[in-house]
Order: sequence, then structure tokens, then C-alpha cells
Amino acid sequence: MLRDSLEAGSFEEAFWTVPAKGETDRLLHVARKTLDAARRLRRDARSGERTLTAVERGIAKLTGSAVRVFEEILTLARLNRGRVYPSYDYLAEATGLGRATVGRALVILEAIGFLVRQRRFNRVKSEGPGPRYVQTSNAYRPLLPGSVRSYLPRWMRPAPLPDDVVQHRMDHELETAAMLDTLSCRELAQITVDGPLGKILAKLGAAIDRTERETQNDPEPLMNSIDTGDKGVALAGQRSV
Repeated sequence: MLRDSLEAGSFEEAFWTVPAKGETDRLLHVARKTLDAARRLRRDARSGERTLTAVERGIAKLTGSAVRVFEEILTLARLNRGRVYPSYDYLAEATGLGRATVGRALVILEAIGFLVRQRRFNRVKSEGPGPRYVQTSNAYRPLLPGSVRSYLPRWMRPAPLPDDVVQHRMDHELETAAMLDTLSCRELAQITVDGPLGKILAKLGAAIDRTERETQNDPEPLMNSIDTGDKGVALAGQRSV
């Protein structure tokens, strides 16, 4: 099983989002404009006109093949209400690209920020002891990367949010943080982590909560030690008399 994989069916509803009307078309348009910018950046780098920044070097790696793979992912997102989990073989057949080219394209898209992908695994029954796991296709979510906005025409850049919307979001974040502070360790683990890892963390959280309750209900008997010391002094005085 590959590192950072999550069990299929344990997180997807929170991971995937239904694209808004026209959103996938806008994202594809942005990707194509970014490809134009990537070509200009590569030309500038070759001519030695200027040194590219780290962000520009990442954008300059964008290729036509990567945009074609992104187009297919956007098509699946539009047709399946955001539920995107194609295999490498499916993407290779749909785009007419080689499997290795598809793999490189996904790495480029993820590095720039055009998509987020999450590895997944399935449990399978086995005759031996313990469960077995097999890797399955990744889950994908297309995004508009903030790193490319300055390379887009002004009319394509997202409009700034109104002040009241920004304030509402800040208030919501503060309320959420205050709510999380009231939760026990077990409750916090249950609502933040899904799947087998969430169950393990919930058990650990329950143990921590139990220890804290026991500490609060049965604090260290500091007064007893003080009383014992006073009695010891009194007894010592009686012996001396």
C-alpha cells in the first residue's frame, strides 16, 4: 500500500465538490492561458533575459500533454458531479497519451496547484491472518491555483470578495475554533479524521479524556502531606518533653 493512502469510501464525500455551472470551462480556459505563459517563461529562461522565480519555474513546466489530461479530468468532474477517480490506464486511453506521460502530467498539475489528488486503497478478504489491502485509483479535485492568477488577463482574474463576506468568513472561522476548543479529545478525533486512522485516534483520545477526568476527580492529596508533617512535628515535641 502506498504511503498517505486513505481507504476508499471513507473520505470522498468531504473531498469531492460539485463544480458550479461553467466552472470546468473556466478552469480549462485558465489552464490554456497558463500554458501560453509557460511557453513565454521558457523562452525568457532560454534567452537569459531574466532568472525565473521558483513559482515561475513550476509554471514553466506545464505542457500541452498536462493540459490535455486536465481537460479530461474536468470533463469527468462535469459529467459525474465532481466525483473523479480515473485510473492511469483510463486517462491514457482517453487522451491518447502514454501511461508514463499521464503520470508526469499529473505530477506537474498537482505541483502548480491545478488539482489535488488523494491515493486510495481497498480492503480485500484473505485466508491468512489480518486484513489485506490493494491500491485502487486516486481521487482528484480540480482547482484554480493562486500562483497563476498574475499571469492571466485581468478579466479572467477572480474579483476580490466584498468586505462583509470576508468578515463573515473570519467570524465563522473564530466560531469554529471556539467550538473545537470545547470538544473532548475523542470527539475532536471523530470529526476531523475518517477511516481506520480516525478510529485509532478516537480510542487514544478517549484514553486521554479518561485520564484527565480521573485526575480532576481524584487530585493529589497535598493537604494530607501537610497534616502529616504537622503531626510529626507535634509528636517530636512530645518526645522531647
